[in-house]
Amino acid sequence: MSLNNPLLQRFDLPPYSEIRPEHVEPAVDRILSDNRAALPALLQRPADSLDWNTLVVGLDELNERLARAWSPVSHLNAVCNSQELRSAYEACLPKLSAYYTELGQNHELFEAYQALSQSPEAAGFDVAQKTIIEHALRDFRLSGIDLPAAEQQRFGEIQMKLAELASRFSNQLLDATQAWTKHITDEAQLAGITDSARAQMKQAAEAKGLDGWLITLEFPSYYAVMTYADGRALREEVYAAYSTRASEQGPNAGQFDNGPVMQQLLDLRQELARLLGFGNYAELSLATKMADSTEQVLGFLRDLAVRSKPFAEQDLAELRAFVAEQGVDDLQSWDVGYYSEKLRQQRYELNQEELRAWFPIDKVLSGLFAIVQRLYGIEIHELEGFDAWHADVRLFEIRENGKHVGRFFFDLYARANKRGGAWMDGARDKRRDAEGELVSPVANLVCNFTPAVGERPALLTHDEVTTLFHEFGHGLHHLLTQVEHAGASGINGVAWDAVELPSQFMENWCWEPEGLALISGHYQTGEALPQAQLEKMLAAKNFQSGLMMVRQLEFSLFDFELHATHGDGRGVLEVLEAIRSEVSVLRPPAYNRFPNSFAHIFAGGYAAGYYSYKWAEVLSADAFSKFEEEGVFNADTGRAFRQAILARGGSQEPMVLFVDFRGREPSTDALLRHLGLSGEEAA
Repeated sequence: MSLNNPLLQRFDLPPYSEIRPEHVEPAVDRILSDNRAALPALLQRPADSLDWNTLVVGLDELNERLARAWSPVSHLNAVCNSQELRSAYEACLPKLSAYYTELGQNHELFEAYQALSQSPEAAGFDVAQKTIIEHALRDFRLSGIDLPAAEQQRFGEIQMKLAELASRFSNQLLDATQAWTKHITDEAQLAGITDSARAQMKQAAEAKGLDGWLITLEFPSYYAVMTYADGRALREEVYAAYSTRASEQGPNAGQFDNGPVMQQLLDLRQELARLLGFGNYAELSLATKMADSTEQVLGFLRDLAVRSKPFAEQDLAELRAFVAEQGVDDLQSWDVGYYSEKLRQQRYELNQEELRAWFPIDKVLSGLFAIVQRLYGIEIHELEGFDAWHADVRLFEIRENGKHVGRFFFDLYARANKRGGAWMDGARDKRRDAEGELVSPVANLVCNFTPAVGERPALLTHDEVTTLFHEFGHGLHHLLTQVEHAGASGINGVAWDAVELPSQFMENWCWEPEGLALISGHYQTGEALPQAQLEKMLAAKNFQSGLMMVRQLEFSLFDFELHATHGDGRGVLEVLEAIRSEVSVLRPPAYNRFPNSFAHIFAGGYAAGYYSYKWAEVLSADAFSKFEEEGVFNADTGRAFRQAILARGGSQEPMVLFVDFRGREPSTDALLRHLGLSGEEAA
């Protein structure tokens, strides 16, 4: 099998088209077996002769071989999910979990790291090496290195089960999203929905061999109905299906229910935290984050809530008044998006859908690349002739002064069997290998935009443009690192509540007139975004920002309270209701099961960490205020940000890096000012 198994070959970029589900488990088994055999040899040298290269780089080599095989499998499972691949992927999760638990509880390895940290060589380590050693010793303790044997075994069992449950949560959400569709043959039912969305629905129907139009729960389709469909009954039906996905409610009630999965995850996380000596999972989560304590996080979120809620109440009062003028006296959750868009159009004469024409994908990309070239002195070129997982995937190279820096894949469009949302993952880390060769980084950047229809290119809403910039910011953090040690290059080793800083920071250029001039141009004429449209966009920037702020704070507080209290005897929905009573201004219907699709905290890395988005928003707004002071395309400021934040990866604590760039610790003032939530209190 190894002779023709692509996952066991050396390759530059993964041979995606050659990878089959039957390759996965044999490759993982072989590499885990080889690594287990190699580890004792790596450790058999006397402790006093173990140095950085034999120990840390030696372990990096083992990790890299495993990652080289597993990273493309994990990626394909997210972007080209099939039953066969899913089964192969899930068969490997317990094996990988057991392997990493073994590493984390390997006393010889722990002692070798301790000895290295106290060796004469350590005195000459650079700052990244020192951080990597500190983090490694911390992570050994967080892997239960000090626990008695029986508790270590239980730790391993819990980790294995958590990996399995997170995968199940994600799978059930994907299955639930795909299980519901609405087939429409009478176009009158689509009144109000834009031509581009109708064309997409027609394409979806054709793909299934149907006449007419097909509404799905993939986000572009859902969003189009919620924002533009005149038919209130249609909006309610689609809202009910979307908001009850993977739950015991709604049209597919009980079929893919994530309720029991959530409870098991929460119980096991609490048990894990207690095993390691923490009071709750939130405390364990913060052991590797920038925030100091659960009290600090809750205080930060509640302070923002107190300052934002009056603005949210004002936003809602204005919306209710507008809706009443339209003859609707019982505003419901499925009305909010629709009437908000109508109010935005009335107040600012701004139609989000019409703006699409000015944001064709290639113009947005060329503008994005021009912006980072001006800020960071890099060039970006598209590459041809590569192996990809789908025909829409594109590959780009970053160069600086003509020299190769790194590459990234773009997979931008929604489709069946692809996980929803947008994300970046590191396909390969920058590092210096055992032979001293420098390995360049590779990133995967994934979104779920509306694809091209017929002859017309993919056209983005401004919200989608912002999402693209956000993910590209993560990509730059991974790709522009100058750290050559795997444990701290790119986003590795970066505290989770600081990892959103570069991504949110990039969003600012979507709102700057100089930035918008580069990323916009009519897809038919190339005409620049008219000044009148630009002024309306900027005027509408903070439309309902109070409502959006309290919505994000609801998610953040719900997540953190859930993990900080383990519910205090309350169920998941009871915790959510209590948070809504505190911060929300509009309650969804009783059947809404938002937690059942909250993949960030139940299937992603954001458990007791969703607050990171708001925490990093403070950092990014404050960092950008330096550009506001010195010029949004000031090359010196751009290079300073690159050197202080992007280049240094996880080599130092985020606060040290932030202060190096900004000259002081962050303040919430810039964020509240950017969102229009400062100054005079809302009436």
